[in-house]
Amino acid sequence: MHIDSLDPTNFRISTYNLRYDSMPDNITVSQSISALGNPLVQETFLGLSGEQPWSTRRLRVSEHLLSEGTIISGFQEALVRQVTDLAELFGDDWGWIGVGRDDGVEAGEFSPLFYKKSAVKLLSNDTFWLSLTPFEPSKYPGAGSFRLCTVANFSLTTGAKTKFTVLNTHLDDQSDMQRQVGASLILTRARYEAVRSRGPVFVTGDFNSPSTGNSSGAYNIITGAIPPVAINATFAAKYNVGNQLPDFKMLDLRGQAPRQSVSNNFATYTGFNGPADTSVWQRIDFIFGGSNLGWYAYKVGSSLSDDGTLASDHRPVFVDVAI
Repeated sequence: MHIDSLDPTNFRISTYNLRYDSMPDNITVSQSISALGNPLVQETFLGLSGEQPWSTRRLRVSEHLLSEGTIISGFQEALVRQVTDLAELFGDDWGWIGVGRDDGVEAGEFSPLFYKKSAVKLLSNDTFWLSLTPFEPSKYPGAGSFRLCTVANFSLTTGAKTKFTVLNTHLDDQSDMQRQVGASLILTRARYEAVRSRGPVFVTGDFNSPSTGNSSGAYNIITGAIPPVAINATFAAKYNVGNQLPDFKMLDLRGQAPRQSVSNNFATYTGFNGPADTSVWQRIDFIFGGSNLGWYAYKVGSSLSDDGTLASDHRPVFVDVAI
């Protein structure tokens, strides 16, 4: 993948399910940095296995993303500690938006969007829930968890200062109907943003379901292969755009980038069992874009370090776009 830094309309976005902080401790970011070993000394290759605490994983996440040059990063499964840790590690040139899904403040997992302030300006943002009552913290009947979508409108800080929208989400792991309703809500809002801003729209996130098979309804809705399902009437009315862009859909950017610029890694979920066990590997994390932009590279990164630490049970996904 290559970013032409001389062209302000070309940039990189990413999505990354962090795996929630399931083994919390009191180790600070500064303490983790102080505990780093001598970089000139060889580590024991694959000496660690299984899930490691967030206090071990967080430096791997930040180093990887910052080295990739992304300017917009969507995350999933981030508890408030993970959000504030990444804000500290990313530094002052980064801002973020998002709320806890359980109460709309800090309780539960966030699906935050981080953005590089020197590259983009945040114009507005909001959150809606992927349920029957999307304007308040709520859970779809039969779903395993509260689910939400974080929406942000940006403009580039240089060049033509083009406006664009990013919607970041994490669909349910138990209810296929929730995933279909969620995708229908997101598609409705994405179409509205495309009409309103006349700029590109991106959807990033963990769909907890693949692009094919019996549980692929959400993917097929967002990409226009099947019609949306019924959604909350108030939401539908608020974001109704009439007959404008009647065929609007989101495109899977893995399939849009030039073939030679698509990474060989296919799976985005690997679990914590290590590279020898591929039984759970699948592609469930996506970046979608509208048809009014160009794509020139797609990459699934690695979450595995030489010492055996997996930064997450998911891999990060990167897309280079031109708007």
